[in-house]
Amino acid sequence: MKIVIVGAGGHGRVVLDILRNNHQFDVAGFIDSNHSLHGQIMDGIEILGDLSLVAKFPELSVGGAIVAIGDNRIRQAYAQTLERAGVSLVSAIHPSASIAGNAVIGKNVVIAAGANVCAHVSIEDSVILNTGCIIDHESMIFKTAHICPGVRVAGHVQVKQAAFVGIGATIIQGITIGESAVVGAGAVVLEDVNPYTTVVGVPARVVKKSHVPASHTISKTLEQELEVPAISRPIRRRPMVPTSALH
Repeated sequence: MKIVIVGAGGHGRVVLDILRNNHQFDVAGFIDSNHSLHGQIMDGIEILGDLSLVAKFPELSVGGAIVAIGDNRIRQAYAQTLERAGVSLVSAIHPSASIAGNAVIGKNVVIAAGANVCAHVSIEDSVILNTGCIIDHESMIFKTAHICPGVRVAGHVQVKQAAFVGIGATIIQGITIGESAVVGAGAVVLEDVNPYTTVVGVPARVVKKSHVPASHTISKTLEQELEVPAISRPIRRRPMVPTSALH
């Protein structure tokens, strides 16, 4: 199936590499809201335009998409907008990832190289399991959570919706990480973390409490972008640049 990658940043490059390694999908191009990137080439793939191109997917023989955006709230908003437009969301799973046969994996999920998903783990939609992380038995990673490289999640852990677990963090068994909580890099979590709370250190301690994010504004902006008729605004081709210039 031919798909597009939504998001032409660093995470988009990671997702492209995963898709090239698992040979499951044919990548037609990137989509990005940054108009200055349109028409450029990144890692051999063109940045085609923004969400207004959804109307042209049948013409381009595009059958699906994956959202490659690191920010949890923005990734969720894009995924919801695409689904409302009737676009199928697919997952990108690196062939070097180890996934138990009885694990449950949702859609629009990214599982990077070397990740280890153990027995009876549940991974919901739009989750990122980054390079080399470990999700041990019977844990649940809820929608749009991001588990960074090298994270170790023990058994019976729940990481709630839109939570972020920083690089190299460790979460002991039975812990719950609340919705939109942030676990700092290298932290060792020995107690539950409340929603919208940031913890850091060894052992992890609370350093910040946040308000509920205003995701409605993000969703409305994306809906407006989607509603722009693609045919009335052709893509302006910019000179192709070598991928080294995009770093």
